[in-house]
Amino acid sequence: MKSLFRIITLITVSLLVVSCFDNKQDRNYQYFPNMYKSPSYETYVGYDNSIFKDGQEAKLPVEGTISRGWLPYEYEDTNEGYAQAKANLKNPVPYTEANLNKGKELYTIYCAICHGDKGDGKGTLAEREKILGIPAYNDPGRAITEGSVYHVMYYGINNMGSYAAQTNEVERWQIDHYVIDLKRQLNGEPKREFVKENTDEPSFMAKGIALRDQSVEAIEEEGHDPVEVEGQEGEEHSDMNANTENHSEAEQTSEEN
Repeated sequence: MKSLFRIITLITVSLLVVSCFDNKQDRNYQYFPNMYKSPSYETYVGYDNSIFKDGQEAKLPVEGTISRGWLPYEYEDTNEGYAQAKANLKNPVPYTEANLNKGKELYTIYCAICHGDKGDGKGTLAEREKILGIPAYNDPGRAITEGSVYHVMYYGINNMGSYAAQTNEVERWQIDHYVIDLKRQLNGEPKREFVKENTDEPSFMAKGIALRDQSVEAIEEEGHDPVEVEGQEGEEHSDMNANTENHSEAEQTSEEN
């Protein structure tokens, strides 16, 4: 019994001694010490050394590059840019029932609180006199267009802030459709007819816009490489075009016979 007690005591003392042992002082050689003691640099703190260009750890994006899923907006945030967008910028998203309904949904979330459900400038904040002077969409003094509505959503104007962070490009154009639709209703104009083309094809979009956000999300959900998917889509489009040409030739031949 005494011998067992001595053994347990010896083991306990040995463990205590080993637990207090400092490996750093006892190690004779240390390979790649930076793997054990890596230097810590703050992201936006300036350092006066030759390690970082301009003395900052965080680097700016390479000149000429853009964020994934985003394209620059060509109109500047100036009075001249607003006038150019108002006169020249057109909505490239097809006017379909689905796009209009989506625009209504987004309008209710972001816009109706100020502009009102009918676009008459009598939203909840206006009725509570939190924000005054909100014009109706058919205000002749402003004469809004598709381009001016998008420009204001992108940059903001007066008391209205930008919604470029809350919505993507397609969503802003969908809201744009609904805003112009409200303007037509306020003017008593007949409802615009929906287009019936296949809106699932990016080629149906007008020049200057693509369904980037939706395609990127779909690619990431499926786990495919965007480059490979683009190549596959290109092959599919070429096959579809070839089938269409063959079908047209067959119809022409049958008509001649």
